[in-house]
Amino acid sequence: MLRRELDRPSWKRETVSIGTATDPYQPAEGRFELTRACLVELANAWTPFSIITRGPLVVRDIDVLQEASARAEVGVYFSIPTLDERVWRTTEPGTAPPRSRLEAVRRLSEAGIDVGVGMAPILPGLSDRPAQLEEVVREARAAGARSIWANVLYLRPGTREHFLAALEQDWPEKVVHYEALYSTRAYLPSALAKSITEPVRRATAVSPSPTRQQPVQSALRQLTLTI
Repeated sequence: MLRRELDRPSWKRETVSIGTATDPYQPAEGRFELTRACLVELANAWTPFSIITRGPLVVRDIDVLQEASARAEVGVYFSIPTLDERVWRTTEPGTAPPRSRLEAVRRLSEAGIDVGVGMAPILPGLSDRPAQLEEVVREARAAGARSIWANVLYLRPGTREHFLAALEQDWPEKVVHYEALYSTRAYLPSALAKSITEPVRRATAVSPSPTRQQPVQSALRQLTLTI
């Protein structure tokens, strides 16, 4: 189906965003390889794309990502909101450990893939201490992340009720605070959100983006010469 869509004369090779609704590297991908097959089609069609994921399984597809990067703009972005062990285990059950994601960042960077880190969602009162945020920036830069962005928790109706119920079980002392923050809105006021993400901005400002590395193997150069 994707191949047919990419073959349409009307397709102008717009950037395709992968993973904005659900993670493309969930455990089932290890068996079915649907994401990998889609990346192959995008590469064949010289179509730029970006991926956001929590799944280190993406390193399995380094060969495809290198091929695609030789033809169009490609970026992989890991969601790493915190390195705090308790916060991760409680709020992201079933996901890969944050440091496993950092290792994937390192491997992608060494392979010459443009890789970044998204620090979201930052949880007010749980994962927003400056030291927590600065640690993520420091470790992400060390792993080779060329871009780092941050955003605070967004709670729309439906999600808010589920989140508050889970918060009541794990951090009951925080419930009143969250009810006050999100009682009439899904987003925090911009000034408050900016104050929470300010440590990230400061940390990235003093930690320059690493230059894009040449791949460890020569596969990318060879592909470029044979296209």
